[in-house]
Order: sequence, then C-alpha cells, then structure tokens
Amino acid sequence: MHSDVKPSNKTNILYCTISLVVLCILLFPLYWILVTSLKTEQEIFQIPPTFWPEVLNLKSYLAQLENGDFNMFRSFGNSLIISLGAMMISIILAVPASYGIAKYDFKGKRSIIFGFLITQMLPVSVLLTPLFIMFKNFNIYNTFWATIFADATIGIPFSILILKNYFASIPKELEEAAYIDGCNRFTAFIKVLIPIAKPGVAVCGVFSFLYAWGDLAYGMTFIIDQQKRPITAGIFNFMGQYGTKWSYLTAFAVVTIIPVALIFILMQKYIISGMTSGAVKG
Repeated sequence: MHSDVKPSNKTNILYCTISLVVLCILLFPLYWILVTSLKTEQEIFQIPPTFWPEVLNLKSYLAQLENGDFNMFRSFGNSLIISLGAMMISIILAVPASYGIAKYDFKGKRSIIFGFLITQMLPVSVLLTPLFIMFKNFNIYNTFWATIFADATIGIPFSILILKNYFASIPKELEEAAYIDGCNRFTAFIKVLIPIAKPGVAVCGVFSFLYAWGDLAYGMTFIIDQQKRPITAGIFNFMGQYGTKWSYLTAFAVVTIIPVALIFILMQKYIISGMTSGAVKG
C-alpha cells in the first residue's frame, strides 16, 4: 500500500470549504472593527445591526488628526519610537548573550537559562512596582526610556532563549574555518555566525517590536503625559465614565493593527523559517 495517497477532489473541496469558513470566523472581528470605525454613533447601536455603513463616516479618523491630546500621528510616532528602541536593545544584548550561553560551558549556565524561563512566566503586574521604583531613582520616569527599558526586559529573555538554539546548531567547523582564514573570535562572530543566524535575529526583532507595540501596562504606568503615551494607551481616552466613543475607539484600533498586519505579511517567510530552524537543537 502507498502511504502517500492523494485525497479525492471531493475531499479537497470539503477541506477548502472548511478552511474558508474558519478563516471568515477568525477575520470577522477585524472586519467588524473596521466597519464600526466607519459608522456614526447612532448606526453602531442600530438594531438589527448593519454589516456595512449606510453613511460613510470618516470623522472618527479626521478628528484624531487635529492638534490635541489625542493626535493619532503623535501617538503612532510614540509607539514607533518605543517599539524600535526596545527592539534594538533586545537584539544588541540578546545576540552576544545567546552566543555565550550556546558556545561556552560555565558554572551556573543552567541556572541562568532557568532564570530566563521564569521571567517569561511572571505577570506584568508583578514587575510594575520594582520597575517604577528603579525608574524614579534613575530620573527617567515619564520618559520614553522608561517604557523602552521595561519592554526590553521581556524581549531580551525571549530572544536569548530563541537565539541560543541557533548558535548551538551551528557546527564548530565553520567557526574553526574562520579562524584559519585569519579571523579572531570577535570577527568570526560578526562575519560568520551572525549572518548564519540572521533568520533567528529577524524573528527576535519582530517579536520584540510587536510586544512593545502592543504593550499597554507599561505605557500607562511609566508615562503620565498624554502627549508621550503610545497608541495603545490612547485607546483608553475614548472610554469614559458615562459612555464610550466606539467609532473613535475602533478607528484608533484599526491604526494600531496596521503595522502588525504589515509585519506579518512582509516577514512571514523569516518568521516561519526562524521558528523552525531555531528548534533544530536545544
């Protein structure tokens, strides 16, 4: 009997139909957010609900482009600064640290790896108080640096745990060949090992960026000036004591989702290859 039996046309049609139904179910919340952002407040609460706005309302987007506390472009720029800063710090510190853990045997190595694993299990609320005290003492509270460093504390351990498998899977012969060609340990690390581990570095950069982009707790806690807050914190501006401006809130959410969707579309090849290649050897 052949193990590679091809499914029949009816089976293929059934699988494709099921896949389309599941895809529509998963994408419906995103579609509903987009449609709600284009409706008026009266139409949002209309019963039965409309699946496309009867009157196209762009005021929820245009109002946020004006100069004020809730300027969408400024909040978007704040999130971009924080996310890029956290991503750069995570990569710069995680790449050499993961190389050292993967290539060297030293006392306490397992304890360090175990410590990184524990940091991934801690809830954000546990870290808020000690980080708040530290940032207050360093005089960086209510600045971008406070949120950048806080987001990097999550990105660095994750990146090290991913990248150490990359460097551990690289054969020693490649590094020895670089030594024969005249490289020292540092130049071999820069010119040989890092290019080989580039998919893993890209994955760590993407996830560090996305975590910082979607962070809310750190942005709300360590930045009190509205004009410095990231876009995720800006969403809460439309949730008041006596009601919620759903059209404004969903418009903000649409803008927040756009970079995440673009990153996954453009970087999906690196993300898939990086996650699979990094799991070759532990």
